[in-house]
Amino acid sequence: MGMMKTEASLDEKAIVAAAERALSDIAAIRGEVSKVIFGQESVVENTILAVLSGGHALLVGVPGLAKTRLVTTLGEVLGLAANRIQFTPDLMPSDILGSEVMDQDDSGRRSFRFVKGPVFAQLLMADEINRASPRTQSALLQSMQEYHITIAGQRYDLPAPFHVLATQNPLEQEGTYPLPEAQLDRFLLQVDVHYPELAAERQILLETTGLGETRPEAIIDAQRLIEIQTLVRQMPVSDTVVDAILALVRSARPGQGNASTDKNVAWGPGPRAGQAMMLCARARALYEGRLAPSLDDIFALAEPILQHRMALTFAARAEGMSVRDVIAGLVKQAKG
Repeated sequence: MGMMKTEASLDEKAIVAAAERALSDIAAIRGEVSKVIFGQESVVENTILAVLSGGHALLVGVPGLAKTRLVTTLGEVLGLAANRIQFTPDLMPSDILGSEVMDQDDSGRRSFRFVKGPVFAQLLMADEINRASPRTQSALLQSMQEYHITIAGQRYDLPAPFHVLATQNPLEQEGTYPLPEAQLDRFLLQVDVHYPELAAERQILLETTGLGETRPEAIIDAQRLIEIQTLVRQMPVSDTVVDAILALVRSARPGQGNASTDKNVAWGPGPRAGQAMMLCARARALYEGRLAPSLDDIFALAEPILQHRMALTFAARAEGMSVRDVIAGLVKQAKG
């Protein structure tokens, strides 16, 4: 019995040591990104949390708010091979996944060869994902879920790690194909990108219109990122935090005894929201320089994790309510 205890405490010590190493790496990543992306702290934080948690993120904001720049910067800082696809209505699944081409050798024998598409990257930027047709969207979303693709019956594994950071413009809905609810659920977080604060915008003007632009440096590589992602899954989560996650996620579902939810919410988040919260809370603790997630992590993550996993009733929308208002109310109730 004593032997088992010692082993457990050794494991604990190893996890603490690994977490402390991860803390310094993450602090360096934050510092490097902030040299290139000014302001937008919560956007940077939530996007990095999605990657540290091993998931995908959907960035929603009007054009010109440095969403693309953030993704390319992250690719460089995390040492990942990055690709970018600009989505258009005429894009076909093969434009993303790749296709088979016919080769002919010197003797005239013909054979098929698979040419990999841009999805074969470690960090894929899917720009304006709602412009692509449902067929093309589902090809990408399937690869996000399964980490492999199948062409002509042949399976091809995607690189590890594999992260999709997709962007969506909330203004133009004409001629676009909004992502279905089941596919939105594939994104660990929805990150809203707002206009920058005055001081940050001033810095943007001064720093980005001269001759020399700051280039970020690689802080870690893909292998180290996988180590940190594994560590995130090993971090202990207290019962208090687990109970808070369950209470918050369940309170966002109609029919669970929450009066305001019953009145305003048409359908609520499924278990995947709780899983996302468990992972991201641990990653956020590390990001903030702590070794264990707290209730504050849960409340801070409520909006990015829940907002794309629930919908309001027609009556609530008619009253001008937004999903964010409902989530803010639930967080307020949870804080008591």
